[in-house]
Amino acid sequence: MDAPFGLPLPPPARVVVGLSGGVDSAVTALLLKRAGYAVIGLYMKNWEDDDAFGDCPAATEIADVQAIGERLDIPVQVVNFAAEYRQQVFAQFLAEYRRGRTPNPDVLCNRQIKFGVFLRHALALGAQALATGHYAGIGRCGAALQLLRAADADKDQTYFLHTLEQRQLAFAGFPLAGLTKPEVRSLAAQAGLPVADKKDSTGICFIGERPFRQFLGRYLQAEPGELVDADGRVLGRHQGLPFYTVGQRQGLGIGGGHGRDGAAWYVADKEPARNRLVVVQGAQHPRLYSAALRTAPAHWIAGAAPAARFACHARTRHRQTPEECEVRVGDDGGCEVRFARLQRAVTPGQSVVFYVDRVCLGGAVIDAALPLVGRDAAAPPPTAATA
Repeated sequence: MDAPFGLPLPPPARVVVGLSGGVDSAVTALLLKRAGYAVIGLYMKNWEDDDAFGDCPAATEIADVQAIGERLDIPVQVVNFAAEYRQQVFAQFLAEYRRGRTPNPDVLCNRQIKFGVFLRHALALGAQALATGHYAGIGRCGAALQLLRAADADKDQTYFLHTLEQRQLAFAGFPLAGLTKPEVRSLAAQAGLPVADKKDSTGICFIGERPFRQFLGRYLQAEPGELVDADGRVLGRHQGLPFYTVGQRQGLGIGGGHGRDGAAWYVADKEPARNRLVVVQGAQHPRLYSAALRTAPAHWIAGAAPAARFACHARTRHRQTPEECEVRVGDDGGCEVRFARLQRAVTPGQSVVFYVDRVCLGGAVIDAALPLVGRDAAAPPPTAATA
């Protein structure tokens, strides 16, 4: 009997489900229970709420997890990996901000925590697999496992899972691979799950509803500096480079009066060595666009790059439509990626993730966006990629 949902074993194998208290993981547990698996629900607490900027929703989530367990008649447990999260994810999160970059902690969390310490804990409980509510799929090509894009293109989460390894995928299952979000909510409602209409969580889990700048300011010393235009003309002061990201429009503290037509200003670059924030006026300014980028050493899900030079599609952010590109892998494992269309607001510290059709090949952290030749050239046409 073939195992469903990409799992390594068929029912009645024991499967731990990572329950978050949301509808996606609840339906994951529902589908596995209906398929005949022995399901254990496990809530993973990754952050100790120790500040006064509002509250992390852990207490509410745990109550929802317990209600899900009661409805599905499955055992549930709470495990605390806050120390591991601080050491393996949050420390790097802060280090990247200190470098003037904009990190994505969810990518590292999936590799180090959810499919790292959490998976090991699940196996220690006697589970034979770990299932989560991620919108992604698992396939096979010969002996190698593949990470596949989900049926719901808008919810697809392979961007955040691209650093998983073969050994991690070997114990993983993603029951929502072929479902859309409306279908998931419908299943939850039909089954009487108490979270059927619960709002999706957004943002970074350990920040919750706190003001981001205030939260980050507790851990990073603010170093105000010059806010300049593309020609180096000082327009004002920034509050600290970690509080801004490429492409940002709001919160710059300057109006449109410094330049042409009263157009809005956008963050185009950070210069950590000089502690300067570079801004440009107008959403189509050439400094906001790149034709290529360079990366840190890449991670390949199959264990190696398809070739030293190959064509594929890539995303530089979650939910972006994958864009046609060419990838050249250097001797150090880093990549130079050249796109067929201009890309807007490519951000160092974020990831570029590669695809061939539905297959996610892997990806890498962006080190630098390569500027357009001739910065003073006319702005890119409206057809340039902005997704």
